[in-house]
Amino acid sequence: MNDLGERIQKLRKEAGYTQQELAKKIEISHTQMARYEIKGVQPPADVLKKLADVLGTSVDFLIFGTSEEKAQNALQDAELIRQFKEVDQLPDGEKITILKVISAYIRDFKTRQAYAH
Repeated sequence: MNDLGERIQKLRKEAGYTQQELAKKIEISHTQMARYEIKGVQPPADVLKKLADVLGTSVDFLIFGTSEEKAQNALQDAELIRQFKEVDQLPDGEKITILKVISAYIRDFKTRQAYAH
């Protein structure tokens, strides 16, 4: 599930609300609620906050989904995602070492690119 409207709808149903009931709780029209769920209309920040509060979640989750969904959306390379999951399971000291190596490599790569052009 990677769509804001789908997440709102799923959480609304899990909470046992109809569109009409949820719309009333967050003080918007039923029509507008339907637009958010079905048509993919992006709610303004204040409405997102109200939705998150009523549905017992965070604005971050409503917009981006689970941390795994966010990673999937941001990182298309499945092997990279798999390896970062493994790194996440390492002790903190090991994670810090790996992050330092990655940061150094990226810095060096960007430096080489800057001088190549």
